[in-house]
Amino acid sequence: MSDKYHDQVAKSQVTTDDAFVKAEVERILSEKKEENRNSDVLKFLFTCIDLTTLNATDSPQSVARFTERVNDFEEAYPELKPVAAICVYPNFSPVVRTVLDVSEVNIACVSGGFPTSQTYPEVKVAETALALDGGADEIDIVMNLGNFLDGDWEEVCDEISELKEVCRDAHLKVILETGALKTAENIRAASILAMYSGADFIKTSTGKEYPGASLEAAYIMCQCIKEYYEATGRMVGFKPAGGVSTTDHAVAYYTIVKEVLGEKWLDHDYFRLGASRLANNLLSDILGTETKFF
Repeated sequence: MSDKYHDQVAKSQVTTDDAFVKAEVERILSEKKEENRNSDVLKFLFTCIDLTTLNATDSPQSVARFTERVNDFEEAYPELKPVAAICVYPNFSPVVRTVLDVSEVNIACVSGGFPTSQTYPEVKVAETALALDGGADEIDIVMNLGNFLDGDWEEVCDEISELKEVCRDAHLKVILETGALKTAENIRAASILAMYSGADFIKTSTGKEYPGASLEAAYIMCQCIKEYYEATGRMVGFKPAGGVSTTDHAVAYYTIVKEVLGEKWLDHDYFRLGASRLANNLLSDILGTETKFF
């Protein structure tokens, strides 16, 4: 197939050799990971967390309590900086906006028929607009995988572009669901299409239906971000999510970002970690004692 979408992907020099990617990830981690496991890095990683609750049992009361813990953290640990954002379903954005007292913490909402992206485009637009009206600063959507795998890349890109227009200045994170894409070739194509359609971040996974983040997917996505930056001058952020639960996981993703993208991306404006369990594990390692604050 030849159209501007397939032609753009075909120009990419990012490798799609799965065996090479696996070997490169192993090399980077064996050479660099341990030097990054230190107090300063762990504290930084904590500030990159999108603290997430996406449960069927979420309610206004439970989300308010969840948000209050972020407020309480500032008083309990004044020497530490807070998480980057609280991530909730879109109907809870007004709850978080009402309860949240920490100005540095953003409100992120999943939207667009999360986690499958299977609903009417008009519903995705309306849901996103309502989340923003309710107080969201950031929107996380899932790429339409069915259209992507069918090769209808124009439809995929048009939808992302439309939702970015709805977001305006709010950050749009596009979830590729790399566990469903499986191959380096698919992950590369999805990364490129999302960025050229206006994504401010590309994110690995929902953590719901398919395998979550992998270091191999992270490597490919970061290589695509680097190539895109060199071509356009626009920095796009990276967010691994889905199963990123331990300090070791977090340090591994940090190492990939540092080695592929460099120091410029080591900022929570361009690097996030989607997590529900990671915060307590990182906090325990930072403080040197088991801590279950969140």
